[in-house]
Amino acid sequence: MCNSSSSNMEESIIYAIKNIYDPEIPVDIYELGLIYDIKIYEKNKVKITMTLTTPNCPVIESLPMEVKEKVSSIEGIKDVKVILTFDPPWSREFMSEEARLELGFL
Repeated sequence: MCNSSSSNMEESIIYAIKNIYDPEIPVDIYELGLIYDIKIYEKNKVKITMTLTTPNCPVIESLPMEVKEKVSSIEGIKDVKVILTFDPPWSREFMSEEARLELGFL
C-alpha cells in the first residue's frame, strides 16, 4: 500500500514512536534502531516489528505496550499489532547517525 494517505500515516506512526525513549539510554527508540519494520495494511491496520537492546531488558513487557498504545492513539488507526523479536539481535549498527552522535559513538 503506497499512497499518500499511508505515507502520512507512516509519518504519524514514526512521530509517535520518536516520543518513546529507552529508559536507560537518552535516545528515542526509533533513532536507537529498535523498530525493525512498520507495515500498514488495508483498513488502517498496523504491524510493527521491534526489538530491545537485550533479551533481559527490564522493559520487555512495558515498552512494546507503550508502542502499541501510542500508535493506537493516532486518528484513523484501527488495530495495532506489535511483534517483539530478537532476530537479528540489536547492535549499535542499527542506530541512526543522529543517535550515535548523541551518545558519542561518532
